[in-house]
This record gives sequence, structure tokens and C-alpha cells, in this order.
Amino acid sequence: MNWSSLVIPLLLAGIALYGTGKRVDVYAALTRGAEEGLTVLLRVVPALVGLLTAVSMFRVSGAMEWVSDACSPILSLLGIPPETAPLMLVRPVSGNGALAVASDLMASHGPDSYTGRVAAVMLGSTETTFYTIAVYFGSAGIHKTRHAVPAALVADLTGFAAAALAVRIFFGT
Repeated sequence: MNWSSLVIPLLLAGIALYGTGKRVDVYAALTRGAEEGLTVLLRVVPALVGLLTAVSMFRVSGAMEWVSDACSPILSLLGIPPETAPLMLVRPVSGNGALAVASDLMASHGPDSYTGRVAAVMLGSTETTFYTIAVYFGSAGIHKTRHAVPAALVADLTGFAAAALAVRIFFGT
């Protein structure tokens, strides 16, 4: 028997027993938490639908290819493979879209190529900024993001550059 498959059920049973020992109505707490979760979901879903629609329109319209081509000289100057430009454009908005772009890069260049490795490290060292802001700020009821978006985008750019540098240092070009 694999003991790791019992971790989650044992954890849930332990929490329920602990709550019962503290005289907490565990079922009422569970349903109250589920209700709050659904409320958060209703606040967040419209922003997520808008983001996913915008990403799809951006890719299908050809604008992503145009912006990628325009960014290629700057990326080459910074030591970042120009082929990763679409990944850099999609990653802050959509994790699934970024994974699809990275899969395409690895299929065309190979997973052990410089471009494939940089794409993999970029996926691991950056965040889906707009998705995260939509979920966390939306669930907290925050409507004005003020400096959060610019700071997060600068962090993403830093992560992209650091990914290329780290791959160059550890694996070469």
C-alpha cells in the first residue's frame, strides 16, 4: 500500500476530529466556507472570461506575431532568444496559453535546446500576473490595482531576463 495516497484523507479526518474536539460544528463550517468560495467565484469569473477572450483575440488576430517580430532585435541584444517573445507576451495573461506556446517552442527547437531550456525556466520563474491580480484582488474586492500591475510586470521582465541568463550560465548557448 502506498502511504502517500492516505495523506489527504488522514489530514481531512484529523481536521474534522480536531474541530469536533473543540466543539465546532464542522459541517456548518464546511458549508459556510463553500458558500464563501462560490461568492468569490462569482466575483472573479467575469474578469477571467475577459482575460481569456483577450488572449485568444490577441493570438488569432496576428498581433502577437507582429509584436514578437518588433521585439526580436531588443531581445537578441539582451541575450534572450527572440523565439521566446510570444511566450513573454502570453505568460503574464494566461498560464495555459503560455504552456501551449512553450510546447510549440520545444516541439520546434527541442527541449534540450537553448530556446527550449529558456522557455522552460521562464515558465517556472514568472507568474500569470493579470490572472493572479484578477483572482486575488477580485476575491478581496480591490478594484484599484495602483502600483501592483507595473511592479508585477517589472518582476516578470526580470524573471524572463534572469531565465535566459541562468540557462546561459548553467548550460551555455
